[in-house]
Amino acid sequence: MEKIAPVTLAGPLVTLEPLASAHHDGLVQAVEDGEPWKLWYTAVPAPQQMRAEIERRLELQERGSMLPFAIRRNSDAVVLGMTTYMDIDPVLPRLEIGSTWNRASASGTGTNVDAKLLLLEHAFDVLGCPAVEFRTHWMNFPSRAAIERLGAKLDGVLRAHRRMADGSLRDTCVYSIIAPEWSQVRSGLEHRLAQHLE
Repeated sequence: MEKIAPVTLAGPLVTLEPLASAHHDGLVQAVEDGEPWKLWYTAVPAPQQMRAEIERRLELQERGSMLPFAIRRNSDAVVLGMTTYMDIDPVLPRLEIGSTWNRASASGTGTNVDAKLLLLEHAFDVLGCPAVEFRTHWMNFPSRAAIERLGAKLDGVLRAHRRMADGSLRDTCVYSIIAPEWSQVRSGLEHRLAQHLE
């Protein structure tokens, strides 16, 4: 697999659009909904940091190590947040789904389930990944629970793995889904998504 090209992924609830500078204002509005940058165990950009974060992700895309998306809700075209393919290994191929955040008011509406289903389908069925990884802070219990609900399994914990903005050291939980598990994971996600489409 060569460098992953930007792609638009559309589901019943959300569309994942290749991240662009034009998403800035919508992303600022999204991050103000719930103010997730104030949680010490996250690395979500504050409103005044959004332009630099978009530029950072697009620079990593240019290098081939990241493919960033803006998440847009189909029902009203509102931007909900960001997600990415990151740490891309085009040789294996393998990647991580991460650097994801969403509007707090979208929680529980099925939009995150739809986004994860789109990302996993593309990774396994189109890109041919034998494994997809997820990483999060040991203390980010909501994120860990959400990853485990996907059907991902904990591979291990990288102790004192990364320094956070407040200077603390992060223990990183590493999860993955491998190709033989994908059909079962897909069924689970499709079932959860269907509950929001009735």
